[in-house]
Amino acid sequence: MNSKSHPEPVEAGPQAIAFREAMSRVAGAVHVVATDGPAGRAGLTATAVTSVSDSPPSLIVCLNATSRTSGILKANGAFSVNTLAAGHVSVARHFSRSGLSMDERFAHGEWQKGPGGAPLLVGALARFALKVQDLRQVGSHFVVVGEVLAAEAGADAEPLVYHRRDYRVLHDSDRA
Repeated sequence: MNSKSHPEPVEAGPQAIAFREAMSRVAGAVHVVATDGPAGRAGLTATAVTSVSDSPPSLIVCLNATSRTSGILKANGAFSVNTLAAGHVSVARHFSRSGLSMDERFAHGEWQKGPGGAPLLVGALARFALKVQDLRQVGSHFVVVGEVLAAEAGADAEPLVYHRRDYRVLHDSDRA
């Protein structure tokens, strides 16, 4: 695993501000990335999650390097990705609030222990238990490649998405 210990602070110049505004227009599925193990339990809300390969099955997750969760996930070496359904807005909001303790975050939703100790959210649209295959710092974030230990298609419900800095729900009537 390659990584630096802390990111270099970067001021938000005009390009960074324009980039963030443009990215706010890109709708993304909402996930809770969670970990549990010797370094403790932690989790956060993320939209920067995507598949890499199905052979072997793997995902990429991007986490702010200064977040509490990124350091704990790195130390534990295992994590989960839980794709949220429309009914999980409260879970998404609590896992995105920096002032809450991890116990307060995990008080929202029903959690099960999965392979490698990864916390899995009951009722998620999809649940993945992963082990860290690679972790490297790119700018202010860690790019984490996780090898899938277990994958499960969950609830058949409407997805929760993040668009224009707010949570939104897609409905059947919205589909083409």
